[in-house]
Amino acid sequence: MATLTEHLIKLTDHRDRDLLELTLAKALIDLVPIQRVVISRVSAEDNEKRWLDLVSLDARGGGKVVDPLRIDFQSLPKLEESYDRLRSLNGRQVIEVAWAGPDGPRIYYLPLFADSRADAEQGVIEVHTAGVLEPVDRQTIEQLHHIYRNMYTLLAYSDRDALTGLLNRKSLDDTFYSALLEEMDGILEDARNEPSPGKERRHRVPPNYWLGTIAIDNFHLLNDKHGHLIMEEVTLLVARIMNSTFRTHDRLYRFGGEQFAVLFHCPEEALALGAFERMRANVEKFSFPQVGRITISAGFTRVLADDSPSRALERTEQAIDFAQKNGRNKVCSHLDLVRRGLFGEVARTGSVDVF
Repeated sequence: MATLTEHLIKLTDHRDRDLLELTLAKALIDLVPIQRVVISRVSAEDNEKRWLDLVSLDARGGGKVVDPLRIDFQSLPKLEESYDRLRSLNGRQVIEVAWAGPDGPRIYYLPLFADSRADAEQGVIEVHTAGVLEPVDRQTIEQLHHIYRNMYTLLAYSDRDALTGLLNRKSLDDTFYSALLEEMDGILEDARNEPSPGKERRHRVPPNYWLGTIAIDNFHLLNDKHGHLIMEEVTLLVARIMNSTFRTHDRLYRFGGEQFAVLFHCPEEALALGAFERMRANVEKFSFPQVGRITISAGFTRVLADDSPSRALERTEQAIDFAQKNGRNKVCSHLDLVRRGLFGEVARTGSVDVF
């Protein structure tokens, strides 16, 4: 069994926030006499909120870890369906529920963060025990929880855009390559499971990840007309519209200036197009203070098995360039433009990408 010091090293050794919950759960299972731990976040889609259990581990070795990009939102429990979780979340307090007598099994609910945050950063830790926790065990949980919060805040600061709070360009790489590995796993599994002659092959649908970029139309002209400070406010408002349009678990980025990006999982090109069209329409109908109406253009592409972030972004840029040269206020799929013969695949000039 790992010691407290070893678990502290693991918690502070990460550079990926997505792994922090799993590391925290493993530390709690190892160091505190508990039966089960669940770390759950609030997930939102179309103004509806549900519980997403990111990590679930038990002392006997079972458990699961969920990829937020690939969840089936409608299968998740609604926020009000877990009253005690909601009490802990809203009250920013530890809730202890004894469900089989004063000395029997109980569940402790702890707010994941001490302060009020956006939906994507709200959640609870759910600890199941066989009885009342000793003060020393509660202290261990509190200490690990505190370290988790500190590390999460530190990593969030390093991979967020200072103005909008969206993820920055640097943070795209890890998530992108995680999606890429899943694509490759699907391809390799299909190859391994190739049936023998005369035997029917079961079709396996690979995961579908889409990367899109969004640009504010005529940004530089607007900047010259209204000034830098006004356009910073426009940029911030566009980021807020993105947050309210896309799902909580979609990854939203700002690369600087007028350029934004989205990485998400979606089963069909038409649904991906629909998401970007909603974003385009929401911006078009919004009245920006001192500026009035603005528009955006967007281009998106499917993440391919041999992609790098720069290669995929190159295709989205080609699509967005087509949109802006053909009237602006448009969403273009790179795949659709290729199908229509408007241009071919982006040429690849080498195997080394410069970021």
